[in-house]
Amino acid sequence: MKGSKFILIQVVLLLSLSGHSQNIGAGASVLYNFQTESLGAGVRASFYPDNRLSFTPQFSYYFAFNKVNEFNIGLGLEYKFLRTNNLNFYGILHGAYDRWLNYASSVMKDAKPNNWNLEGGIGVSTNRCLRPFLEYRYNIKFLETHLQLGILYIFGCKGYFVDKNSQCPAY
Repeated sequence: MKGSKFILIQVVLLLSLSGHSQNIGAGASVLYNFQTESLGAGVRASFYPDNRLSFTPQFSYYFAFNKVNEFNIGLGLEYKFLRTNNLNFYGILHGAYDRWLNYASSVMKDAKPNNWNLEGGIGVSTNRCLRPFLEYRYNIKFLETHLQLGILYIFGCKGYFVDKNSQCPAY
């Protein structure tokens, strides 16, 4: 677990120093799960091979004071299906390893510590170098929904806004 986070940080730092830094971002978010009424926090990196698709390795943690205390580490795919001058609207597909830390206290019949998640959802973000985002996701395994509100910084981005004439292709 600690090794995975360390490797992710190294990859993001290495790539951010390379000539492709305008195609890489890093950010953080707060999460709220409606079914378990749980609050969490997350970190992510974003890699943009083109203007529409991005790969987003992510880590999230739902705090111990919640009904469900867990962490997830996974990879998301985001596809921008609508881009305006100021906003991106995108679809999300995300798979993750889920470690349920307080599963033993659950009343669920088949509660296990090691699980997987598969989520689909939609999101919206700005086209700025420092871009806030809001995502709504549905977990098909546990039949749960959650919101993520966060901010993402695009490395090497020049200018406040990013549009088709900008020097930052990761919009």
